Amino acid sequence: MSETLGTDTDADRQWQGTDGVGEAAAAASPAPRRRRGRGRMRLEIAVLSGPPIIVFVAFVIFPVVLAAYYGFYKWQGYGAATDWVGLNNYRLILTDPAFQQVLWHSFLILVLSLVIQGPLAIFLAILLNQRIRGRSIIRILIFVPYVISEVIVGTGWSLMLQSSGAANDLLKHIGLGSLQHDWIADPKLALWTLMAIISWKYIGFAVILMLAGLQSIPEELFEAAQIDGASYWQVQRRITLPLLGPTIRIWAFLSIIGSLQLFDLVYIIWGQYVSGTAGTSTMAIYMVAQGRSAGNYGYGSAVAVVMFLISLVVALIYQRFVLRRDLRGAITEGAS
Repeated sequence: MSETLGTDTDADRQWQGTDGVGEAAAAASPAPRRRRGRGRMRLEIAVLSGPPIIVFVAFVIFPVVLAAYYGFYKWQGYGAATDWVGLNNYRLILTDPAFQQVLWHSFLILVLSLVIQGPLAIFLAILLNQRIRGRSIIRILIFVPYVISEVIVGTGWSLMLQSSGAANDLLKHIGLGSLQHDWIADPKLALWTLMAIISWKYIGFAVILMLAGLQSIPEELFEAAQIDGASYWQVQRRITLPLLGPTIRIWAFLSIIGSLQLFDLVYIIWGQYVSGTAGTSTMAIYMVAQGRSAGNYGYGSAVAVVMFLISLVVALIYQRFVLRRDLRGAITEGAS
């Protein structure tokens, strides 16, 4: 009996020793699994982000580098670039009065876009956020111009705003013939014509963004303000506009970049030559006129680099002084 007990005790000890080894192995096993998990996660990140990175490098970074390279040459657009001019192209750009004029036009369009479209989009968004009859149809009608091609918009407006176009013909038939003008070629009206077309085209995008921002504001805040006796305008000024601030700042950033790179509508309606005399020329129009049309692709590449640097500097300044609060609130630091 004692031998049997002794045998059992030895077996128990052997089993306990084996179990201890198993526990130690089980405790050590998560490390390879963790490494396999990390390797799988890195593979998934590479597979998912690799193609977009390749596309971005191929169609954004590489063209910018190539434009910077050709900007140091006097290049006709074909063959190898051999006529080295150094910084002469950039020196000509910065000292050309025509470029200074289009730079002024671009920043003027930028400011007017913010001043005109911003308040109008906020007003329409607040109006369409109310429970009014037919608001879905109104939202669609406001957003439709944004999805129409710039070529169609530019062609249609250029036909309507000619001296013998539909706009002047309508004014004549309703007894307002004295208001007929050359809306496109008159330097006193051309810029405002452009701003009206831009506002009509892009106001829908701004309204949709503002509506999305308004719908993210809790209704309880408006109800509490009404219970406290706040007026309608106090509610908008104290609650709506502050909480809509991040959306407004994001829209303003997109509008700024789009204004600095404006090309298609101006080129279709005014062309690269009429836009200069009408006061609607932009940096992109100048780049095409002085680069491709003049057969000097090296100079055009230099203009493209200058446009890129101006947009980059404006974006960085805007991010540093305007978007900083939004980025600071969106980025969270992990616990150490």
